[in-house]
Amino acid sequence: MLIVDNPPPLPPLYRDQRVVDQEHLKLLAIFHYVVAGLAFAMIGFLVLHFMMMRMFFDNPEMWKDMPNPPPHQFFAMFKWLYLIMGSFMIFYAIGNLLSGLWIRAKKNRMFSLVMAGLNCIQIPFGTVLGVFTIVVLVRDSVRELYEGSGVPS
Repeated sequence: MLIVDNPPPLPPLYRDQRVVDQEHLKLLAIFHYVVAGLAFAMIGFLVLHFMMMRMFFDNPEMWKDMPNPPPHQFFAMFKWLYLIMGSFMIFYAIGNLLSGLWIRAKKNRMFSLVMAGLNCIQIPFGTVLGVFTIVVLVRDSVRELYEGSGVPS
């Protein structure tokens, strides 16, 4: 048996950056769909929470033993809060869904970058998704894919 002290060096492995970019964009699109789905689920939770609060505040039996029950205007303020939060969650869900679709189609890169910035506000999943989306979309090779000079999928 022949033992060689210094084996010949292996040839370097070359990775095709275009293939890596395609895979990263595919994963980003999937994760945008997941975050959009979570946002739609949060809208359902918000509706459920609103219904429970309305039932709580509109029940006269809850307040009969209290000397000073809360005024009706108190729940009216909550209705505005629910409306604002619901509108934001709908915008967030639709924005992530569109961003995922457009990442997959390699269109509207700037919209996806703006959504990535907005995703960074949503801790923890949105922050991770936003940061990775920005990291991938600012690459020169990805920019070339969006401009059409790269290899199409």
